[in-house]
Parts: sequence; structure tokens; C-alpha cells
Amino acid sequence: MADNSSPEGGVFAVTLEPALGKVVHALAQAIRARGGRLLLVGGCVRDALLGQTPKDADAEVFGIPAPDLEEIVTQFVKVDWVGRSFGVLKVRHLPLDISMPRRERKTGEGHKDFLVSADPFMTPLEAAARRDFTINAISWDPLTGETVDPFDGRADLAQKRLRHTSERFAEDPLRVLRAMQFLARFDLTIAPETLALCRTLSMKDLSRERVGDEWQKLLVKGEKPSRGLDFLRESGWVDFFPELKALIGCAQDPKWHPEGDVWTHTLHALDAFAQTRVGDPREDFIVGLAVLCHDLGKPSTTQHCEDGHIRSWGHDLAGEAPARAFLDRLTGEKDLIEAVVILVTHHMRILELYQVQAGDSAIRRLAQKVERLDRLVRIDDADRRGRPPVEWGASPQAQWILSRAEALSLKDRAPKPILQGRHLIAQGLPPSPAFKPILAAAFEAQLDGAFSDEPGAVKWLTDYLATQQPKA
Repeated sequence: MADNSSPEGGVFAVTLEPALGKVVHALAQAIRARGGRLLLVGGCVRDALLGQTPKDADAEVFGIPAPDLEEIVTQFVKVDWVGRSFGVLKVRHLPLDISMPRRERKTGEGHKDFLVSADPFMTPLEAAARRDFTINAISWDPLTGETVDPFDGRADLAQKRLRHTSERFAEDPLRVLRAMQFLARFDLTIAPETLALCRTLSMKDLSRERVGDEWQKLLVKGEKPSRGLDFLRESGWVDFFPELKALIGCAQDPKWHPEGDVWTHTLHALDAFAQTRVGDPREDFIVGLAVLCHDLGKPSTTQHCEDGHIRSWGHDLAGEAPARAFLDRLTGEKDLIEAVVILVTHHMRILELYQVQAGDSAIRRLAQKVERLDRLVRIDDADRRGRPPVEWGASPQAQWILSRAEALSLKDRAPKPILQGRHLIAQGLPPSPAFKPILAAAFEAQLDGAFSDEPGAVKWLTDYLATQQPKA
């Protein structure tokens, strides 16, 4: 193992946000004065080497026991312990975690079966060995600018290669999915020996929350999600996601899909989606998942017709069951699942409404179902651009529905009921279960365009109640 600085043999600078950098430098000086050493580690060093300004930082402190470390750090910032046995301090109001190096001993087969204990007297080289990939095992000294790079991670970054640090990689199979999202985020290629090791691991016993976190990073941060999905296939881990595996080899009509099978189309669509993310992690995750799942209904509906064409009638609606099954492996968050599934089952509706030049009522009802029409527009765009080498140009159906949605103030929100219970009370009606059908009828009338503001809603209510009065 080598203890390297830069490829040129010198030093380099990790540029942090000013407030964060000031605290890190002050802590490093105070820790050195007590005989210890603070190193920045992991993602912040990797990102700096890639020319980015890290938004957060992880620091590892060597040679200082926990009580002394807390005493030093609290002279500068307020902190909270995250499990004293793990030796991790989270700095309040700054994106900085400070930890002591940890020893881990595997005690069973599951990913939680580890005995973890802080050991401030480990060396930086020993600490680096417990990290997953060489590009994440580079440390940097903020006082000297020197790097500690025992696994040649800088060379791997320069060659855009993702390689594991040691055989300890296999102790946590989640690292296979971490490989998936790192390949996508940094447009890397997997080292053959790392790919071979991944093929020996299983997703068994991984919690869906941990699995979902890696998929979120793929979709929200991945510059080229297809890299991650290609790796999923190469590593055999696509077998753990049978709904995705079914896309491989599922034929499409070359007239509309010259790019190939549904798997290939999905990868191109994801890369197209990644070029137009809006920067809202929640929105990008919902839409990214919908793009990933939008054609899961095709394997069960695809037909080779007598006229020589390949068709998948009803694949949007047929996509509900496989989408739910796939998403259930990623999250227990019901609202997220419902938001994605409704987009999958309605992703053809923009085109359908455009073809018949539907009226405002249909657009209001679609907005009410999917919550945000701009989500469907983004899926339509990714679907349309995910068909190389054909350049389809701007989507006429997307432009049409966006124009209509903006006129109806429904581009990024669902219609909300204008008539409320308070309006019924103002009409002299006592609160009762009878309110529910009246409000439901009012909302239906609103979606049909009977009224669009509060005065109109009150007039509708007055007329509605008049028709309900018993005749003399």
C-alpha cells in the first residue's frame, strides 16, 4: 500500500464553504496541539478531487480518546453524540460529522451482525481499509494539504474506475447498490475484480430503507443512471428486481422504438430524465421512479400482431401491479408509492387527451388524480427522448397540456375544493354527515367548470340547496 499525495507528488486543497472551512481548520490545529491528527475523509475529499466544492464534510480524528475529543470540539462548536460507542459527533448548525476510527468485527451473516467500537489509536491506513471503494478511502490533512491514499484511489478517479478496497467489502452487501449509484453519479466503470465480487453477494436481509436510499441517490444524483442499471444487470443483481429483469428482451415496434427492447428504452429514458432534473429531491425522486417504472406493464401486454407490428395495448394500466411490487422493495412510504403508481398508470393520458383535444374538465380531473401535471410532462419528455437515434423534437402534447394547465393554474398543483363546510354552515345547515355528499357534489361541479371562485361556489350551493327542498 502506498501513502500518496497528488499524482504530481505535491499537495492539493479541499475548498470548503467559508464557515465550515474555518471550523475545520481551528479544530485541526487544536487537535494537533493535543498530539492528535484530524483528517477529512470520504466523499468530501473525493468531490474536491473532482473539482467540486463539498457541501458537507466528514472528519476522522486519530490519537485522541473520546472524552478529550469532546472537550476539544465543544470549545468551538456545539455537538451531539451519535452513539458514543461509535464515536461520532454531529456538529450542530454545520454539515460536519467528527468521528474516531472504528473497528468492526462480524458476528453473524446479516448486515447488522457487527460489533463496532471506536479506536482512536488506529492508524489512518487501518481506518481506510474499512471503507468500501478506493475513491472513498482518500484522506486529506487540512493543515498540511497532504493526502493519505493507501489504495490508490486518486489513480482510480483519474481512470474513472470504481474498485473495492479489500475483501471486507463483502461484509455489507449494500455496497453493491452503492456501486450502482456511484457508477451513475460519476460516470465510472466497474473494476473486473469488483464486479466478480459483487456477483457473489446477495440482497437477502437488507432493509428496504437502506435499499431505497441507494436508489434515491441513483435517481436524484446520477448523471448517467444507465451506468448503474447496466451494472445491476452485469452483476446479476437485477435478479433481485424481477419487475426490471422482465424488461430485458421485451420487444418493441422498431417504428416507434428503434433503440431496442424495453430495458434499453428505460435506460435511455432515465438518462434523458437526469438531464432535466429540477433540483427538488422529492420531486426528482418521484418522477425518476415513475420514469423507471413507466413501462413495467409491457412484458405482460406485448403482442406480435398479424400486421407485423408489435403493440402493448393497456401497458400503462397493467404497470400498476409490477410497479407496486418493485416499489415495495424500496420503501414503506405509502404516499410515495401512490404518487409514483398514479403517474405510471396515467403516463399515456397526456397523449390521449391531446389526440381528442379534451376540454378543461378532463384536464382538471387528470390534475386531481396525479397531483401535478408537470410531473406527467417530465415523464412524457423522458419517454420521448429515450428513443435514439431518432430525434423526436418538442412534444406537441406536452406543450398543449402545459399551456392549458397554466391557464387553469394547475401546472404544479391539484385542484382544491373551493366549497368548504363553513359555507354550508353560513347557509344555516347544522354540521352533520350530510355535508359529505354535498361537498362531493360541489367538487364534481367545480371540476366540470360550474364555478371557479368562492362567489361562484356559494351561488352554486344556493341553487343546489334550492333544488333539494321538498316541493309543496
